[in-house]
Amino acid sequence: MPYQITINPSNHVFIAESGETVLQAALREGFALPYGCRNGACGTCKGKIIQGTVDFGSHNEDTLTEMEKRAGMALFCCATPLSDLVIESREIGAMKDIKIKTLPCRVHKLERVAPGVMIISLKLPASERLQFLPGQYIDILMKDGKRRSFSLANAPHDDELLQLHVRNYPGGTFAEHVFTRMKEKDILRFEGPLGTFFLHEDSDKPIIFVASGTGFAPVKSILEHAFYIRNIQGSERQMVLYWGNRTRADMYIPELPGLWQQEHENFTFIPVLSEALPGDDWNGRTGLVHAAVMQDFDSLAGYQVYACGAPGMVEAAHRDFTRHRGLPEEEFFSDAFTVSSGSTTGSFDTSGEPPEVGLQK
Repeated sequence: MPYQITINPSNHVFIAESGETVLQAALREGFALPYGCRNGACGTCKGKIIQGTVDFGSHNEDTLTEMEKRAGMALFCCATPLSDLVIESREIGAMKDIKIKTLPCRVHKLERVAPGVMIISLKLPASERLQFLPGQYIDILMKDGKRRSFSLANAPHDDELLQLHVRNYPGGTFAEHVFTRMKEKDILRFEGPLGTFFLHEDSDKPIIFVASGTGFAPVKSILEHAFYIRNIQGSERQMVLYWGNRTRADMYIPELPGLWQQEHENFTFIPVLSEALPGDDWNGRTGLVHAAVMQDFDSLAGYQVYACGAPGMVEAAHRDFTRHRGLPEEEFFSDAFTVSSGSTTGSFDTSGEPPEVGLQK
């Protein structure tokens, strides 16, 4: 049976139909709650049940613990109402005019930029354009009904081609297809844009980007958009990118952020390797990428942080930045790239941080 759900503090009200999760119902009725993986792995959609009861659904037990459930917390991408609800959650106003579409596309170009990374450029039909926010992702729709989620690496203003960064990993059905059988002019279908990881332009606080592996893809989209806005509006918002990989070979297209640093006085690029090889001839920063930020900043109280990549890195960054560097909770934005247990993902992030079960973008 349908149930009424009220969102605090906005007091917006919507109806969840039978079997719908809180998130599914909210998105269907035009209310943009925060979300990422949509399968209970990343925790982005976590909120509080103030009144009512839910079926918590299937989820990663580390993402929503029994103690959190007893405290009234739930993952809205998994939680199904069992009564009328009052929930506490912020809403993403910037998404209200973004329409989710299902579209065909053609593989325009395949570029292997590292042994385990392929950049795919997709061409939409001439009559179509995809409106999206920098940092969002799309779901590639497979013939078997499964989905593979990938962040868009191009900025919204540069939308002639949609760019995806695909990491290869053992046992990945889609990744194997990309690296062995996919060819130019192949036709794909996708749904998007999706996700609530994107640039928040209502702040002038300096930004620290922390990326691991192919977590660079959505950060690339955000930064290229920020540079574009700077050229138009003259913004001097300071930005620094810490990009972590295991070895030098894993750090694909490092020349691009290096070029950004030369062209933009308000941007700094700091590459970090966690397992540099003797042959890498590496004289740069080493160790875990979020630890490099900790070494450079005694306080993050006046900053925003955008973290994207392996869940171990994102979780450690959130914990250490908020607990030990004074970063306000509301100024930490994240998108965790994870690998599903059923080979339902398109790529694997090799970042020097431990992966967890979930969904890769």
